[in-house]
Amino acid sequence: MMRRNISSLGAILALSMLISSCETKIKNTGSERNNPIEMKVDSVLSKMTLEQKVGQMTQLTIDVLTKGGPFVSHAPFELEDSLLDTVFVKYQIGSILNTFSNTPQTTQEWYKNLKKMQEKALANGGIPMVYGVDAIHGVTYTIGATLFPQQIGMGATFNPELVKQGAAVTAYETRASGIPWNFSPVLDLGRDARWSRMWETYSEDSYLVSQMGVACVEGYQGNDPDKIGNTHVASCLKHFMGYGVSVSGKDRTPSSISEQEMRERHFAPFLDAIKAGALSVMVNSGLNNGLPYHINAEYLTQWLKTDLNWDGVIVTDWADINNIFNRDKIVPTKKEAIKLAINAGIDMSMDPYDLKFPVLLRELVEEGEVKMERIDDAVRRILRMKFRLGLFDKPITNPSDYPLFGSEEHAKLALSSAEESITLLKNEDSVLPLLKNKRVLVAGPAANTMRSLNGGWTLSWQGEKADQYASDYNTILEAIQTKIGKENVIYEPGIEFATGDAKYYEEKTPQIEKAVTAARSVDYIVLCLGENSYCETPGNLNTLDLSENQQNLAKALAKTGKPIILVLSEGRPRVISDIEPLIKGIVQIYYPGNYGGDALANILWGDVNPSGKLPYTYPLSANSLLTYDYKPSENTDVMAGAYNYDAVASVQWAFGYGLSYTKFEYSNLRLSKTDFTATDELTFQIDVKNAGARSGKEVAMLFVSDLFASLSPDNRRLRGFEKIQIEPGETKSVTIKIKGSDLAFVGHDGKWILEKGDFKAQIGTEVVDLKCTETKKWNSPNID
Repeated sequence: MMRRNISSLGAILALSMLISSCETKIKNTGSERNNPIEMKVDSVLSKMTLEQKVGQMTQLTIDVLTKGGPFVSHAPFELEDSLLDTVFVKYQIGSILNTFSNTPQTTQEWYKNLKKMQEKALANGGIPMVYGVDAIHGVTYTIGATLFPQQIGMGATFNPELVKQGAAVTAYETRASGIPWNFSPVLDLGRDARWSRMWETYSEDSYLVSQMGVACVEGYQGNDPDKIGNTHVASCLKHFMGYGVSVSGKDRTPSSISEQEMRERHFAPFLDAIKAGALSVMVNSGLNNGLPYHINAEYLTQWLKTDLNWDGVIVTDWADINNIFNRDKIVPTKKEAIKLAINAGIDMSMDPYDLKFPVLLRELVEEGEVKMERIDDAVRRILRMKFRLGLFDKPITNPSDYPLFGSEEHAKLALSSAEESITLLKNEDSVLPLLKNKRVLVAGPAANTMRSLNGGWTLSWQGEKADQYASDYNTILEAIQTKIGKENVIYEPGIEFATGDAKYYEEKTPQIEKAVTAARSVDYIVLCLGENSYCETPGNLNTLDLSENQQNLAKALAKTGKPIILVLSEGRPRVISDIEPLIKGIVQIYYPGNYGGDALANILWGDVNPSGKLPYTYPLSANSLLTYDYKPSENTDVMAGAYNYDAVASVQWAFGYGLSYTKFEYSNLRLSKTDFTATDELTFQIDVKNAGARSGKEVAMLFVSDLFASLSPDNRRLRGFEKIQIEPGETKSVTIKIKGSDLAFVGHDGKWILEKGDFKAQIGTEVVDLKCTETKKWNSPNID
């Protein structure tokens, strides 16, 4: 019965053939990059038993080591000595992750417990364990850490240098917590507004994600990926790949991505970050065209390891080997799932509660189902990363060596990051900036909570503990009170998010009339709507429209005639087309972090000029989702011809949109050459003038359209950008350089091609024509 089940899956048979061919192609490239490290790896590996090797390939959550069991829900949390012996002596586990019972720790608590774990690990085999956490916008599970805007907000800055600086701070504070491995950055594309992890991405656009991802890796790891110092961490690119575009829009559900789309868009950010030296990759929890990513040898071994000659570590996501048999029904047992995953290229399994993984993997090796060469390759990669992190020399870092943890210096960077992320979407009658001597009503469920400023992965998985552990920071209400004085502020929420064990979308009974009454005595209304914190599958939704209660609050307040400033604090763009016409000013703050309230107040009252740009397309309706790089058949005009399909695609705001308190004018776009080939460098220059009265920052974006192609071309693609600050009356010349090959696309045969023909380039309001004079097709899987 078991054999019939497996043999009936043609995909698995094809996979097995691919695995056999891939195994012979795996290269250990560490010796090419740093021979002393490779000699050390060889020395350790040669002394290891099979039990030690499979232990190194196992990652468990810290809760399995907790006194009282894995689900103790109250502090203080303590490590159980007998469990330490089981994990580090009997099974010789190589990696631990997460925090005690979803609860943040102080740096001293981290130090005490990590020191105890490392001492136990080193006393039994001499190999340090490597600890990992999801520090995606600051150190998620450390009390007092500096929290930055979530990635979608950092994408809105269009400022890679700011991303790099923020990542360096996060790396520093992660090491102050004793942790050397960060499961970040997220390089998925946020191309579906329904997705619950939209806010964890940088953008819907592959190029913008690539630029921000590379900057983040450089900030985390420093300048030398072979020597990660004590103020840096190993990055872990996730979730490899195509995670953000499931068919249903719900988390961890199947996608249907073509090879052309996968390589051209979804693989590109991972490719660039690997080239930048990223040391590890985490795999997409879903499946594509029926095949789980965790057993896709073509992607894991061929695309990542062989084609790129990459020597880093591939780790599963949470319990995803179990999904191969429990959820996806590929095979009936965990043992068979382990076989498929390891042979496909998985190096470490985030199991995270089950010690069966190393036992079953050892059996598979002894039975010849997994070759020792594959085990040695995986362990070599893990040891290599540990040597690169310096764990053999310094297995634990002490918080006393990190005086800048949670410092004012770091806080200023987080504040400026939040300020640059905030995006002004509407400013009718120049209602903004506000005057400080006017009275304001602050209303809405996002006005007085840290959850709506931070989102998930904030002091707990779902972010529900933010109000408890981040109470020292200003909510939007508190920041406004600080800015203009409590005597000028009335707070009447009208609607509040439910608390306790409530789901993220649940709201308390509305008290809209109280807010309406309060509005009668003020000059302006600052209405804070959007989303509570959530993360992953619990954040799935059934409608993209903003909640009915929140829309009713906006409509009722609009009837007062008082000008409304709508503040959107949300992880994904919720549809607001019914209330948008009623609003004078609209500001998108995404999830801006602990300093987001202060940043917003600075912008609302004009102390800071907004410069954020939408990193995604804001939908007008839930049934008309679109990305800026749509195909011609999705254009905004009614289709011509005998059949009128009425293919109208309208949006609320376009990708890259964002207003300022000043005005910028573009002129004099010039190009180094209008005829080009794949090997040419193209230099675009344009003049940008600040024609207003305020200093401001502007993002000059280069979009290029391929006018005709053998595959229907995208409407346009972002190919470069530059953020500049310009003083009133000043004109600056902006230069953007690209290669001719940057305009290639992946053809129907899966090969990169740049076709002879006409292109159009645009920066701001200026357009220039250019022509490729020679077709170039690449036989290699990637363009060098």
